[in-house]
Amino acid sequence: MFELTVKTEFAAAHSLREYEGACERLHGHNYKVDVVLAGEQLGPQGMLIDFKEIKAALGEIVGRLDHQFLNDVPPFDEINPSAENLAKHIADALAGRVPVDVQSVTVWESDRCGATYRP
Repeated sequence: MFELTVKTEFAAAHSLREYEGACERLHGHNYKVDVVLAGEQLGPQGMLIDFKEIKAALGEIVGRLDHQFLNDVPPFDEINPSAENLAKHIADALAGRVPVDVQSVTVWESDRCGATYRP
């Protein structure tokens, strides 16, 4: 099994619904995202998938979130824009765009707090 890791980042604001505390108010994060992809077969170039392909797909997904008020961006207009839901959203969107398995997506709200989703 081969695994690839790609990292990206974006900045966005949100407020958490049904939350009692400071995070229910408008605030922002400089999110960091770690994506782990896996597969068993390498292509003729000796690569699982070209990093350019992963970065392009991930860039489009994250680009729709960057510098946005996440509560206004579907599906977060209906579900809480928590780190957990962001990780699942990114994993689900990426799974349909790359021909390898998405093993995990971790969304970091800070250097010490992150949430991981494994499909």
